Amino acid sequence: MSVVSMTGFARVEGQTGANRWAWEIKTVNGKSLDVRFRLPPGFDALEASARAALGAAFARGSCQIGLSLKRDAVAPVVRINQAVLDAIVSAMAEASHKVDAAAPRLDGLFAIKGVLEVEEQEEDEAGRVALQEVLLEGFARAVAQCAEMRRREGQALARVLLGRIDEIEALTREADTNPARQPAAVRERLAAQIAALLDASSSLDPDRLHQEAILMAAKADIREELDRLHAHVAAARDLLAKGGPVGRRLDFLAQEFNREVNTLCSKANDVSLTATGLSLKAVVEQFREQVQNIE
Repeated sequence: MSVVSMTGFARVEGQTGANRWAWEIKTVNGKSLDVRFRLPPGFDALEASARAALGAAFARGSCQIGLSLKRDAVAPVVRINQAVLDAIVSAMAEASHKVDAAAPRLDGLFAIKGVLEVEEQEEDEAGRVALQEVLLEGFARAVAQCAEMRRREGQALARVLLGRIDEIEALTREADTNPARQPAAVRERLAAQIAALLDASSSLDPDRLHQEAILMAAKADIREELDRLHAHVAAARDLLAKGGPVGRRLDFLAQEFNREVNTLCSKANDVSLTATGLSLKAVVEQFREQVQNIE
């Protein structure tokens, strides 16, 4: 299973009879699966099935779903109201005995209100059900297209994240092998600090100074932070290899990376080690930003 992005887009359109339709799906980052529909009047019944199809395909993301529907002009049905026409003809025949007038023409008869009835063709229930089935099939294709785009985007993001993890691992090793962490260098710094304290005050207790030196050395040790960073690197690689909806767990790892790096920087007792810590902090932030796009 591959890593999936939460960013995607799809548009599927078609025509059924006189109806032209188009589905659009847009998805972006979201803490959960948040779906919003914009459907034409009278088609709200589609939402339940469409929402279920979307929930089966996506685990997270803010989704905007739109359906546009247009009906082409259809020739109206024209009918003659035979009863009205018969009544008019009968009345004209009776009046012809009293009035000397030319016989009526058809256009004149049809112009009389009520003789012709014009009806717009309405879609029957069977046609409406068939249209809804076609629309749901089109929506399924749109979901598949959007899912494929999210998958491709996720593969690209996975490559970026693996690159950031490699950088974090390299900088962690750099911090581990920093000359300032060597025992001789640590002893030299502690000796210099103790000498400075003794020069400042001759009343200091040597035993107490020894204890303080041990505490200072313990506080400056970043072994635990380095070990946890290595462990987080391995965990992040495992999650990316596993794939699927791992965005939340990667986001948690990004927070843990940041916590360890902050502690490392606060314990750093050398300029070069601090510089490595700041570089780590920058890469971890880049990792965290990209993780926000992962489902």
